[in-house]
Order: sequence, then structure tokens, then C-alpha cells
Amino acid sequence: MTNLTKRKLQDKIFHMLVLLATLFGLVVLVVLLKEILSDGLKWINIDFFRNFASRFPKKSGIKAPLFGSLWLITLTALFAFPIGVGSALYLEEYLPKNWLTNLIQINISNLAGVPSIVFGILGLGIFVNTLGFGRSILSGALTLALLILPVIIVSAQEAIKSVPKELKHGAYALGCTKWQMITGVLLPYAMPGILTGTILAIARALGETAPLLMVGAVTFIAYTPEGIFDSFTTLPMQIYSWTSKPKADFHYIAAAAIIVLLVLLLGINSLAIYLRNKYQNRVSM
Repeated sequence: MTNLTKRKLQDKIFHMLVLLATLFGLVVLVVLLKEILSDGLKWINIDFFRNFASRFPKKSGIKAPLFGSLWLITLTALFAFPIGVGSALYLEEYLPKNWLTNLIQINISNLAGVPSIVFGILGLGIFVNTLGFGRSILSGALTLALLILPVIIVSAQEAIKSVPKELKHGAYALGCTKWQMITGVLLPYAMPGILTGTILAIARALGETAPLLMVGAVTFIAYTPEGIFDSFTTLPMQIYSWTSKPKADFHYIAAAAIIVLLVLLLGINSLAIYLRNKYQNRVSM
């Protein structure tokens, strides 16, 4: 066997391996979606969105967890986005490159891989007990903001690094200050990457359960939250509660709630794609 033939054979084997890996993932996804859709679609109607949780499956709905998820994710985005992007700008544009910068960078990258339950314990200690926010939406949102901050910082840093140096040097050559260069050149160019990373991080926060269990999200509420200090529940918490019940009908309404959660996640991901394309077109004009 010649060297060229051997390399072509290796290329074909690698191609087959990645194809099989992709097909395996797709098959598992299709099977899961089929099971969820077949169990849950028939339970989705207008009453499912208008009713609160009940001990009777046919009277149960997702009004409280849906409102709780929307409250929680809105506050989380308001906290995490400015702090994450500001931190990334400081690390990339202001902090000198030395051993301290490398140490901070390593710690941020490591924090992105810390299990979410650890952030829940941190939120319980700081926000619930020390600061006295109680088991409220505010405590949950701050905890989730801590959870996704490392992801937002790292993705924003990568987006900022992708800005060509010629653009920044050109802005300085025209007499711009550093602030004018950042707001007029760097951020508009890096915004598609920053928004994509941020919205995907927020989508991850929307599906989290473990840290919310620690900060006191409850599984049964018969009202919708009206302020940031109210008690709350979320869609993942309600799904967890229903799937742990022995009655089969609760499993079906849990599948219906999973469908709603998937639609929300798909909507957020679609928004990320739309914003990325919008800013990319604006930069390229």
C-alpha cells in the first residue's frame, strides 16, 4: 500500500466515524422528541397556560412557572450582560498583560466548568442568608447571573479579540480616544459574537434546576410573582416536580411543559441568530 493510498484510507475511516457520531446524536434526539411530543401535545391547550399547578392533572397548568421563568431570565440577563461585557472589555483593553492577567483568565475559564450546584450553594450563602434577599426571584436571578458570567466573559473576550488591529489603529490615527474607539469601532464589530455568546448562556440558565433548588425555588405556587422579592417557581422546577409523582397523567403534563420549554429555548436561539445576522450585515455595510 502506497503512502497516498494509506492517507486516503485514513481519511475515509475518519469521515465514517464522524458521520456515525452525528447520526447517533440525531437518532437519540429524534427518539426523545418523538416520545415527548406523543405524550405531551394532547395536553397543551389554552387552560394549560391559564391554570396554576393542581393535585388534579387535568386542572394543572404552567401559569406560575412560566411567569417565574420569564421574571428570572429577564433579571438574569439585566445583571449578567453589562457585568460580563464590561469585565471582558477591562481584561482585553485596559488590564496590562502580565502574570496577574493570566491568573485571572485561568480562574474565569475554570469557573465556566464548575458544577451549577456549587453556584447554588454560593447563592444560598451570599444572597439568601448574608444579604437577606430571602428565597426570592432576586436571589435566584443573581445566582444564575453568577453561573453564566464566566461563559459571557469568555465569549465576549473572544469576540473582542477578533476585531482587526487595523480598525483600532485607524480609529486612533483619526484622533479618537480609547472610549470613542471602543464605542464606535470595537463594540459594533464584536457585538454579533458577544450577543450570540450571551443569549446562548441565558438559554442555559433558563434550563437550570440545581442552583434554584438551593436558593429556595418552590414547586407549588398558586399565584404569579409581582415583584423581585416574591417567591417563585420555574418551568424546569415544575417539570421535576411532576415527573417525580407516581401518577402517569402527571408525566404527560410534564412532557407538555417540556415542549413549552423547548419552544422558549428555540425562540431564544432564533433571536441570537437574528441579532447576529443583523449586526453582521450592519458591520459589513
